[in-house]
Amino acid sequence: MTRPTNNVHRRYFVDAAGRRVLIGLTREETFEFERLDSRLVLDPVDGKSEPDGREIWLAEGEQRWVELHEKHEGAWKAWMVQNAPTNP
Repeated sequence: MTRPTNNVHRRYFVDAAGRRVLIGLTREETFEFERLDSRLVLDPVDGKSEPDGREIWLAEGEQRWVELHEKHEGAWKAWMVQNAPTNP
């Protein structure tokens, strides 16, 4: 999961309708991912704003967040390989 304090670079592209979409996800999946991501950060089980390393947050939707993250990450890696500079 991303945290507000991390400098995680989100990898977006602009779709045909001019909307920012995460690489590998549809606009609807991007919206769902962002909603789940902010909820996992803002709504921990015990009301803490950050985990202390001793517990795992059991947030509703966490499994779906993982699925969407893995889909995006796989597409991002494929995009990086496809767009890597070639060395002669």
